[in-house]
Amino acid sequence: MWFLYLLSWIALSIQILVVTLSIAAGLYYLAELVEEYTVFTSKVIGYLIIFTTAVYVCLLLFEELPFTVILCGLLGNGAYYLLLNDFPYFALTSPGFIGSVVSVTVNHYLAFSHFTSEWYPFHEVLAYFTVCLWMVPFAFFVSLSANENVLPTMAERPNMTGDETDVVSNYFSRKGKKYGLLAMLKTAQESVLPQRVKKHF
Repeated sequence: MWFLYLLSWIALSIQILVVTLSIAAGLYYLAELVEEYTVFTSKVIGYLIIFTTAVYVCLLLFEELPFTVILCGLLGNGAYYLLLNDFPYFALTSPGFIGSVVSVTVNHYLAFSHFTSEWYPFHEVLAYFTVCLWMVPFAFFVSLSANENVLPTMAERPNMTGDETDVVSNYFSRKGKKYGLLAMLKTAQESVLPQRVKKHF
């Protein structure tokens, strides 16, 4: 009796490990795709914002969610849409970025407040959080590393004078450490997975 119980915990640990590795591999693949197809990614995120806005309108018409929850969700979608103007670049001081961070925080607070005060089945709560609160921010999170390999333009550095007018060499000379999702996953891959040794014949 005790051996099967112990075996179930070992199996659960293996399943958690496999699921974690699968999620990491999926994120790595998505980050690679986003870096390769930034224009297409921008369109996909735009369609996700439109879809989420339509979901909020349907929730307003067919469900009894508080109006403040829906209004803050729609304002958050407006902030997400502002982020698409400069995609794949994210300026931390831009109104779109600040509005997005504030809206994510406020929307989560309002959603937790509502769903803890009224009972809903778990799958409905999870559906709301997944579609309305997590889908678009997760798409932006995955695309954070997309601007690391985008070619430089004159619009990036409008204050260049003298020797700095060479956009490409100036871009590569000032390019610092990468902090995106893909860089984080590559660092984890190098530190966790063994390196292949090439044989020299």
